[in-house]
Amino acid sequence: MGGVPGWRGLPGAFRLTRYFRIYGALWRNSVTREMTFKSNFILWIIVELLWFAMQLCFINVLYLHTESIGTWSQWQVVLLIGAAHFIQEIFQAFFLVNCTHLSELVRTGKLDFLLLLPANTRFIVSLRQVDLGSFVNAGTAVAVMVYAARQLGLTPGAAQIAGFLGLCAFGILIHYSLMFLLASVSFWTVKAQGIVWGYYNLFQIARLPDEAFRGLFKMTFTFIFPVLLISNVPVRLLAEKLESPALILQLVGLALTCAVVSELGWRFSVRRYTSASS
Repeated sequence: MGGVPGWRGLPGAFRLTRYFRIYGALWRNSVTREMTFKSNFILWIIVELLWFAMQLCFINVLYLHTESIGTWSQWQVVLLIGAAHFIQEIFQAFFLVNCTHLSELVRTGKLDFLLLLPANTRFIVSLRQVDLGSFVNAGTAVAVMVYAARQLGLTPGAAQIAGFLGLCAFGILIHYSLMFLLASVSFWTVKAQGIVWGYYNLFQIARLPDEAFRGLFKMTFTFIFPVLLISNVPVRLLAEKLESPALILQLVGLALTCAVVSELGWRFSVRRYTSASS
C-alpha cells in the first residue's frame, strides 16, 4: 500500500495524530491554491448553482403535468434532488479531483514520489486536494432540503437527522470506492479519465425517485452501480417513506462491499505498477 514499513510499529494514536497533521497541511495547500485563482473559484460556484437551479425548475415544470411520480409528491422529489446534490457536492469536495488525477500521477511518474512518502499512499492520493467551492454548494443543497421538509411538514428529530447523515456517508463511500476502483484502471491503460467521468455522469440518476425505473435499468443502478440507493434511501428515511430496514441494510452492505473491492483492486494495481521512469 505504500509508505514506510516502520510506521506500522508506531502506536495507533501517534499514527492518527500524524495523519491529522498531514491532512491539515493538505487543506492549507488547497486553500492557498483556491485563493490564488479566486475568479475560477467563484465562477465554478456560480455554474454549479445555476445547474442546481435548472434541475429544480425542471421538476417544477414536470409537476405541472402530473401529480406524482409513483408515490413521490413534488416536494418529496425536491427533497430528493437536494439530498442528491448534497451528497454529490460533499463527494466532489473531498474526492472527485483526486480520483480523476490518479491516471495523471501514473502517466507522469509522480506516483513514484508518493509511494516513497512515510504515509499510506492511498490516503495521500485520495485526499491531496480539497474543492472548497463544493462546500458552498453543499450548503445551498441543505437550504433546499430544509425548505422542502417544511413544505412537507416534516420535523425530523436528532436521531432521524443523524441516520440521514450516516446513510449519506455510506452513499459517498460507494461513490468514492467505485470511482477510485475505476481510476485504478489507469495502471493498465495509463489514461482512465473517460471511464471515471462516465461514472460521474451517472450521478444524475440519483436525483430521480427509484419508483420511476423498472426492470433491467433499475436492477443495474441498484446493485451494480447503486446510484439509486445512494440518495433514495436517506430521503426515504427523512420523509418517512421507509417501509422496512431492508433498504438500509442493502445500502450499508453494498457500501462495505464496494470499499473492500476497491481496496483489493488498488493493492493489486500498485503491485503491478512499474515506475514511469524505469
